[in-house]
Amino acid sequence: MDSFTFGVTMFIVGMGGTLLSLFFLSLIMGLIKIIFPYRESKEKGGKA
Repeated sequence: MDSFTFGVTMFIVGMGGTLLSLFFLSLIMGLIKIIFPYRESKEKGGKA
């Protein structure tokens, strides 16, 4: 395997791994939003 082919292979594996991990992180964040939905506080006035 010459160095150009090795470089292209490493590029594809690296970018694929990065995109795959970002995809899984977005799935986990979506599940967390479903499990723990955002609720606004009942007090409208803030601490002064």
